[in-house]
Amino acid sequence: MMKPTQEPLGITLAAAARETGRAFDAALQSAGGSRPVWLVLMALKQHATANQREIAQKVGIQGATLTHHLDAMESSGLLTRRRDPHNRRVHIVELTEAGHALFFQLLGTVTAFDKRLRDGLDESDIATLRRLLAILRHNVGSSAESAKEPARND
Repeated sequence: MMKPTQEPLGITLAAAARETGRAFDAALQSAGGSRPVWLVLMALKQHATANQREIAQKVGIQGATLTHHLDAMESSGLLTRRRDPHNRRVHIVELTEAGHALFFQLLGTVTAFDKRLRDGLDESDIATLRRLLAILRHNVGSSAESAKEPARND
């Protein structure tokens, strides 16, 4: 059996994603947040009112897990939930003043983290990285957005 001469690309990518994710989570935690909180805050800043299903689609967190995060955020005073008067099965979610304040607090952390990630990269490098990541996502069949170019075998 022949030994591989290079680490498989998937291993390298997974390690980079894991390390980046851990560092991002640590940065958010040090600022008083978490990745799920940030994602919910971002979804609600983009759409001032949303129902739980819409938030779940934007955030990628489903069912009981999303409900758990929303319960905690509501208990912390970051958001409110009320029943939709037109459909009692739907809950409308809105940010409170505290939720808006935490969003801007975390935005500074997210911006600083993004700047840290971009260190040593120019805009061309970033565009190439985005394109390559889109191709990899397409190649594994889980792309939320289609790659701009077909996968190449080089």
